Amino acid sequence: MLLLRAQKPSPPLAGHLPMGGPEGTPGAVSVNSRHVSRDGKPWIPVMGEFHFSRYPAGEWREELLKIRAGGIDVVATYLFWNQHEEQRGVLRFDGDLDVRRFVALCAELGLLVAVRIGPWSHGECRGGGFPDWLEEAGCVPRTDDPAYLALVGPYYARIARELRGLSHGEGGPIVAVQVENELYDQPAHLATLRRTAEGAGLRAPLWTATGWGAADIPEDVLLPLYGGYPEAFWEDAHEGWARDMRRHYFFTPIRDDHAIGADLRSHAPTGTGPDDRRYPYATCEVGGGMAIAYHRRPLVPAADLTSLALAKLGSGSVWQGYYLYHGCSQRLDHAVPNQESHDTGYPNDLPAVTYDFQAPLGEYGQVRPSFHGLRLQHLFLRDSGADLARMPLVLPETEPAGLDDRTTLRWAVRSDGDRGFLFVNNHQPHEPLPRHDRVRFRVRLDDGRTVTLPEQPVTVPSGAHFVWPIGHDLGRGIVLDWASAQPVTRLDVDGVPTTVLAATAGIPVTFSLPAAVGVEGPAQVDRGPDRTLVSVPAPGTDAALTLRTPAGRVRLLVLDEEQARAVDKVRIWGEDRLVLSRRLVVADGAELHVHTTEPHTCLALLPAPHGLTGDGVGGPRPDGVFTRWTLRTDRELPEPVVTCSRAEAAVPPARTGGSQGRASAPRDEDFDAAAGYRVAVPPEALSGEGEVLLRLAYTGDVARAYVGGRLVADHFWYGPDWEIGLRRLGEEAVEHGVEIRILPLARDSKVYVDASVRDGLAAAHDTAVLHTARLVPVHRFAVRAGAAGHA
Repeated sequence: MLLLRAQKPSPPLAGHLPMGGPEGTPGAVSVNSRHVSRDGKPWIPVMGEFHFSRYPAGEWREELLKIRAGGIDVVATYLFWNQHEEQRGVLRFDGDLDVRRFVALCAELGLLVAVRIGPWSHGECRGGGFPDWLEEAGCVPRTDDPAYLALVGPYYARIARELRGLSHGEGGPIVAVQVENELYDQPAHLATLRRTAEGAGLRAPLWTATGWGAADIPEDVLLPLYGGYPEAFWEDAHEGWARDMRRHYFFTPIRDDHAIGADLRSHAPTGTGPDDRRYPYATCEVGGGMAIAYHRRPLVPAADLTSLALAKLGSGSVWQGYYLYHGCSQRLDHAVPNQESHDTGYPNDLPAVTYDFQAPLGEYGQVRPSFHGLRLQHLFLRDSGADLARMPLVLPETEPAGLDDRTTLRWAVRSDGDRGFLFVNNHQPHEPLPRHDRVRFRVRLDDGRTVTLPEQPVTVPSGAHFVWPIGHDLGRGIVLDWASAQPVTRLDVDGVPTTVLAATAGIPVTFSLPAAVGVEGPAQVDRGPDRTLVSVPAPGTDAALTLRTPAGRVRLLVLDEEQARAVDKVRIWGEDRLVLSRRLVVADGAELHVHTTEPHTCLALLPAPHGLTGDGVGGPRPDGVFTRWTLRTDRELPEPVVTCSRAEAAVPPARTGGSQGRASAPRDEDFDAAAGYRVAVPPEALSGEGEVLLRLAYTGDVARAYVGGRLVADHFWYGPDWEIGLRRLGEEAVEHGVEIRILPLARDSKVYVDASVRDGLAAAHDTAVLHTARLVPVHRFAVRAGAAGHA
């Protein structure tokens, strides 16, 4: 039996932070020491990073719709100074650099925005985003040197001009501004940057700075934001996991992470960092994946991301910010490459183009399993975040002994003393955690009640991570005492309050209700004098229960784990609906758009509209409480013709560079002697809507793609197939084809890849060959409801 005691928390500290939106502003945002509020109610923002300047402007709208569909409500984005002012005095905010257009588009789609204005931004951008000319400007950057501030001031003023009228207080979407990034020893300068930005006209209810590395943040001037990643490309190429990343898979009140930014610090942190008692636990860089460096190429499965995000929530996070949430590409329109590299003084060599980050949405908008896994948590936050935000962390009596403890079950509760949520994480990367048998939890509440759950001991499987409710309101006065299933969302279906729960594979679903509640449906009911215990033997779309009291009835729908990852709640055709689809579904006006690489797919809805119309829509059929439609397309693409122009590749010399002496990537001239292939792109590939991915399987160390002699994409091999989006290449790809150059790995180069794919990299020694090239269309089904389906 695992024991924990929950007490009512003390009131939060308020009124000490000089930030927050004007009272009376619609959706006004404020903050105290425990949480952020919006419209007077606690709010847990879900923020995803997407770099507008690294993505074609013509595709912003579609990608922002995808981001919104993932449960993101705040879009974070960097401004890189060297992109906007590559030449001193020549400021550009046009085309893909048009931040105003991007922010206004976010507003149109109902998304809030956090702008990270630098001046130093990092983001694996050359020089951290500083323009090259700054080195010759006779100033001391990242300090209050007047010569430096004289350069920052006009840049901030231009940003403010571009964003005029778009602040939250003016009815716009900008809810937060971050100054600088990873600056840990210049508190006065951080305060100066906020004053400078406000003096230039920038407005936002929240002002932030990164707080990791024991950063010295000016007290009560900026909110410190934290992060944590599942892996670290900036570690050495040693075998095994980056040790400090283990901490992110435990429940802990410790917010800081000294590993982030360690590659750019001159010495180890020595201070204590911000005072946690004064600020809410907020994050801006919870890993949405991990970048690939030449010397270290981590592989990040979806469970590594979802368990880390859940551990942050269980540890008290009240602001979930992901970096990156949407992958992108380095800009290629600069005189010199725009990525961090050994040539620019960075310890790590990054790809020249790709900044995919293995993110939930990829470099070309690909939808990854982590998108669906994280969305399940975001639905929970949208529904229960106002309650959770008021609940601080409570740890059990028996805690893990340290980072290497793999035997103690990791769990915690967030509670206000009367109710709460129980979090369990039994997953971590690389080193699987063992299953735990005969597990029961005991939570002693503030009024002396003890909640024991579940009724019968269960086995917590290896890899499982979940949250269970304690005292969950189902509507009509019915409160769920507890459940061994994760709350997902609540909505009205035909006027009946309906709560959706998600089972965890391997754990039986049981829940406890007050004794007077009647239960109808596919469940086993055990009535006692004080409670009704309900077991759901077969979670799924048929597991819909009706609960009755004299005050009325409510419904419970218990989905299995796989279905829960496929469910979403959208406002469409006049009401909230559950959408069940293993593909990406986007609500866009009066249409649902389904994006999938499969020519046939299914879409299930609850409640069902009168009907669906659109290309390839088949007739409806029942699927439990859902109604399902089959969607089909006849669009097929021929296999591309691949010709080999050079079968043999010269092995480039092993090189090292940077301050850490790590392996360096092959140089441009090395690719002149690479194995070469031409992939012919048929005209019909780009004749329809949607993306077409060129999916390549190869053996080699690194590869590049060229169109018409111009570099368009690159790849450091780390296991998965390489995908290149063809839509942005347009007719040029049809005219010239896509040239692929592949290089083998020098035997003396010290490179890390995940143990599961190590044999694949070993095969790249002295070998460079393209095995297959496929065209994969991303089908886009647009469906509308029949006239009777509109409310």
